[in-house]
Amino acid sequence: MPPAKTLAAGLRRRKYLASLVLLVSLFLLILFLISRPRSIPALSNPALWPQRTCDYAGGRWVPDASTDSHLRYDHTCKEIFKGWNCIANGKRNGRSLLHWRWKPAGCELLPRLDPHQFLERHMNTNIGFVGDSLNRNMFASLVCMLRGVTGEVRKWRPAGADRGFTFLRYNLTLSYHRTNLLVRYAFIKVICKWSASPDGGPLESLGYKQGYRVDVDIPDQTWADATSFHDILIFNTGHWWWAPSKFDPIQSPMVFFEKGMPIIPPLLPPEGLDLALKHMITFVNKAMRPNGMKFFRTQSPRHFEGGDWNEGGSCQRDQPLSSEEVKEIFSVDNNGTNTEVRLVNQHLMKALEQSTFRVLNITHMSEFRADAHPSTTGGKKHDDCMHWCLPGPTDTWNDLLAANLAATDS
Repeated sequence: MPPAKTLAAGLRRRKYLASLVLLVSLFLLILFLISRPRSIPALSNPALWPQRTCDYAGGRWVPDASTDSHLRYDHTCKEIFKGWNCIANGKRNGRSLLHWRWKPAGCELLPRLDPHQFLERHMNTNIGFVGDSLNRNMFASLVCMLRGVTGEVRKWRPAGADRGFTFLRYNLTLSYHRTNLLVRYAFIKVICKWSASPDGGPLESLGYKQGYRVDVDIPDQTWADATSFHDILIFNTGHWWWAPSKFDPIQSPMVFFEKGMPIIPPLLPPEGLDLALKHMITFVNKAMRPNGMKFFRTQSPRHFEGGDWNEGGSCQRDQPLSSEEVKEIFSVDNNGTNTEVRLVNQHLMKALEQSTFRVLNITHMSEFRADAHPSTTGGKKHDDCMHWCLPGPTDTWNDLLAANLAATDS
């Protein structure tokens, strides 16, 4: 073959190979662009950016003039205990309590619980409140909100509940299980009240002649079966552990038992609370259904000023406290009348730290609301500065519960 033809053929082959390499390179580039994650273009749309979780525990109350147009229930709801019905009882600021909304720091207003949406979302669900009268306060608030949009309700007290309702169209059951300490203890008129035995024993040798037996490892029978019945449980305890008027340290002290035996040396109530929380958290974790949700509500603050409830203390304010007043009234260093709330929370947070419970932190938002207790209109011989007016701030606790439940669904 002549040299000129051989050279031309070689050039054609090189051009063909170069074109082939270019086509393969373009194909691979297109394949790469199609298959790689499109994180940068997606984030260019603000609506698709990762949403920052809002910390509802901190913030402030802001005036809301539109509240009357969104009244979720009023004083006619029959589930409101009469002492908490501040509007019906004529508390002078009963209606103005509705003109406040909680605004978390750096976030929008805490969304209001939508009763229709709540009923739809929790169809075929059992929700239980387990605790003292402050949890009944919260239970009543939620019942009233839901009854405002449906009248198909049947009374039912499941699994040892003190009170309960089923919203028939949605098969949603709400119940309240009354327990003061979470654990079993003896009331003064109940046969299991501990007293010195005729034969004596370790407690008698220490000078104990009578007291209230508190079994830190046995759940109160009022809620022991609730863990296998309810899909969602909201617990609380605290006030009764700091109640010398109920458990007089001399005349009727709390005497703690474990595995049926008295704990020696005897514990003080704060130590007893720690041990009870430890056992009850373990019990709930074992007894609760696998997909069940567990909340522990933090301590609700009292607002006695000028002394405790039996010392002429009162709560006559018409406006929420300022941040400075909250610091002064609830500072543990001041050892004031109302520091119980933060002392109890220290024990709760320590016990819940390694648990699978979700914490429903209502403490700080409630510390501001010295204006929202029944006070002298509660019907007691003293100002009620512990329970809350309904409607009132407890509705916001349920807003917080609904927000937490919605977050777990998303």
